[in-house]
Amino acid sequence: MKLTGFADEAAKDLATQIKATQELGWQYISARGIDGKNIHDLSDAAFNNAVEQLAEADIKIAEFGSLIGTWAKSIHSDFNITIGEIERCIDRMPKLGTQIVRVMSYAQEPWGEEQYLDERVKRLREIVARFTDAGITVAHENCMNYGGFSSQHTLDLVEKVPGMKLIFDTGNPVFQRDRSMSEPQPWQDAWQFYQDVKEHIVHVHIKDCFNPLRDGVEPEYVFPGKGQGYVEQIMADLKASNYQGFVAIEPHVATVFHAKSDSVDWDQCYQSYVDYGRALEKMTSE
Repeated sequence: MKLTGFADEAAKDLATQIKATQELGWQYISARGIDGKNIHDLSDAAFNNAVEQLAEADIKIAEFGSLIGTWAKSIHSDFNITIGEIERCIDRMPKLGTQIVRVMSYAQEPWGEEQYLDERVKRLREIVARFTDAGITVAHENCMNYGGFSSQHTLDLVEKVPGMKLIFDTGNPVFQRDRSMSEPQPWQDAWQFYQDVKEHIVHVHIKDCFNPLRDGVEPEYVFPGKGQGYVEQIMADLKASNYQGFVAIEPHVATVFHAKSDSVDWDQCYQSYVDYGRALEKMTSE
């Protein structure tokens, strides 16, 4: 397996993201944000500058962490927004040398209300068709989206959307209820989720945390193997299975990715990102 990371958790600017990657001795970044914007939303000049910086540093891109269908986008949003993001991704991904795009299945509606599954499936099929025609693999991440309701919800999407693969995030099940279970719905079990979807996984994100104190409260994020994400067991299983894909760190330790930027201590973010990467390296080498 190859290690990478969402280096926008180390710094907003690409030069410092590259520095953190090089300090870890890694060759890859999981591309998401530069200077506060997703890569598919950068101006052409800013994007071309980023491509040049990466080439000069000999840093490659492991995945394109798009905003397509994310937890922040309603299923009722204008689909033309998604189409525009797809088109910009298709144009830019070859220049970054990556063939995996991260997507989601749009924000969850409040549990107990209509989830508009047919519309989600319709959109995902169109997303997959467009990317597949361009030779790009679409990988859905279990997050605060329809697929994140449970492993069964994810598998339902896989069945209904041919060609869609999965990104498994170890931390996201820990703070979500298992909506496939009857009341009182327990927190999801990350190990069970992983086992259920394993055959469809092409990429892995590493976070770790503890169950929230109650619904709607942010979980406590911790270093890999210190929480309830079964990170150590999952990494061992990937290794035993001869997994050849990428494993990306997404620490959230110093700050949650979607926190307000003016409240972020970027020096702390940088150091915690590097420390997190080293902790995962140590785990994989044991």
